[in-house]
Amino acid sequence: MTKIITTLVKRQLRFPTNICLSFLLTLGLTSGWQRTQATTPQQLAQAGTAQVGTTNLKNLLAQVDAAASRGDVKGVLQFYSPSFAHGDGLNLQTLEKSLVSLWQRYPKLQYSTKLLSSKSEGNGIIAETETKITGSPSGSGNNAALNATIKSRQRIESGKIVRQDILAERTVLTSGSKPPQVDFKLPQQVQVGQRYSVDAIVQEPLGDDFLLGTALEEPIKADKFLNPTSVDLQLLTSGGLFKTGQAPSTPGSQWVSAVILRGNGMTMVTQRLQVVKK
Repeated sequence: MTKIITTLVKRQLRFPTNICLSFLLTLGLTSGWQRTQATTPQQLAQAGTAQVGTTNLKNLLAQVDAAASRGDVKGVLQFYSPSFAHGDGLNLQTLEKSLVSLWQRYPKLQYSTKLLSSKSEGNGIIAETETKITGSPSGSGNNAALNATIKSRQRIESGKIVRQDILAERTVLTSGSKPPQVDFKLPQQVQVGQRYSVDAIVQEPLGDDFLLGTALEEPIKADKFLNPTSVDLQLLTSGGLFKTGQAPSTPGSQWVSAVILRGNGMTMVTQRLQVVKK
């Protein structure tokens, strides 16, 4: 038994801690999921801003949602501008690569989103949304399940999405027959240089199980979307992870993750931490 534990502790695993943004970039907005006549980006471009905001916006976003749930990359990207920009540094080309890679690994993702607000601004529409994404284990050998929530802001011009910024996000990735139930506590926002706590508490009694885990943080950069991060798991002496981190000296966004592994399951929670000026 000691040899097995030592092997597990030394084992280096590669988890897609950046998985949140890769698929959450593909928003879908629905309001009661009403079936409406399909509207093309060209038809939307011909409509005025006010008309798009009141009649066609939900239809456009519902179609993006449906295409994403089908794993239809081209169907999604037709609603994005060729000059699409993202707050994390992605463009249309890197977005496409991220989605293709993601949907190859998780082919059964389902997107369901509600529209939080929308308003006209200049020649465009600003829409804020909250998207929930679920993914069941697939039959291709991937036995991981996904549950994610993201809040984002989009700018839409001439019927196409030209800009997107992630406001908040959390992703939970689980695998195994009985992944640990983890209560993850992390602030949504901290000031530059500020210290903060990361707590990942296992809710069930451990019994005779050993607990392995780690916490990590990394800056959000465009090149991270296709390059999963390696993590080293350590033997935990308590019922979870209790760490203290320090925000960088410059504003930006960080992924903060906790990975917990026990004998019959694994749970990873990743949350975006916004670092702002004082």
